Parts: sequence; structure tokens; C-alpha cells
Amino acid sequence: MGRFLVLAAIAGGGYMLYRKFINDAEALSARGEQKRAEQKNGATGTLVKDPVTGEYRVKKAD
Repeated sequence: MGRFLVLAAIAGGGYMLYRKFINDAEALSARGEQKRAEQKNGATGTLVKDPVTGEYRVKKAD
């Protein structure tokens, strides 16, 4: 029974690390696509609308 719990903990930890890796890779890919799109059209940043004030501002890098 103890071996099963250790194996389950290792498998769960491995799955969590795998999901973290996939999420980070997707975020990196999206940032790269955004940069390529900005370079293609000569933009210096992406504008986003502030829902409270209604003003546009340059999107901050996360």
C-alpha cells in the first residue's frame, strides 16, 4: 500500500510538471506570435481598452 501511495504521488507530481511545461510553452508561443505580428505591420505595441476609463493604453508584457 505504501509503494502505491509513493507511486501515485510521483505520477501526480510528474503530471503537474508536464501541465506546467505545456502552459509555459503555449504562453511563449503566443508571445512570439504577437511579436511577429507587431514586426510585420510595424507596430510598437498592442493597444488595449481600459474598461473603467475607456482609454486605450499599450499592453504590458506579462
